[in-house]
Amino acid sequence: MIILGIDPGTATTGFGLISYNYPVYEVIDWGLIETKKDSSPEVRLAKIYQEMLSIIELYKPDVLAMEMLFFATNAKTAIKVGQAQGVIMLSASAFNKEVVQYAPGTIKKVISGDGRADKIKMQKAVRKHLGSFVKSEKNKKTHFDNAADALAIALCHIFSIK
Repeated sequence: MIILGIDPGTATTGFGLISYNYPVYEVIDWGLIETKKDSSPEVRLAKIYQEMLSIIELYKPDVLAMEMLFFATNAKTAIKVGQAQGVIMLSASAFNKEVVQYAPGTIKKVISGDGRADKIKMQKAVRKHLGSFVKSEKNKKTHFDNAADALAIALCHIFSIK
């Protein structure tokens, strides 16, 4: 089984692909879909959609696991993330792929043991589970936290179906 974990966002959408064949799981690929700040919302969403279609077509995941929208104090951010989720779901439907969603606290609890874990604790937990597959290049800005979140979401799905 191949799980595509997704950390949705309009500026940066993280993705992580993990192959799972009980009891073994391993990273296939991970990365980011980045959009330009000065692009219009529709152009940004179109880029996310097109890149998601390419990722799904290339890797043929069995399921997409995505973080649920968490309503915080910033409504504008929540709306933008919701729009990104919408185009991600649309790309999944183009290939008849199931989309499952997990709450942020659930992902943190399942992966790190702490439902309130911060980004650093989550990255350490992801590296603990996946090892050297998730090292980022030195001196290169990668927004690894977005990709680490995506890998954590994929792992959360694996641990939920074991």
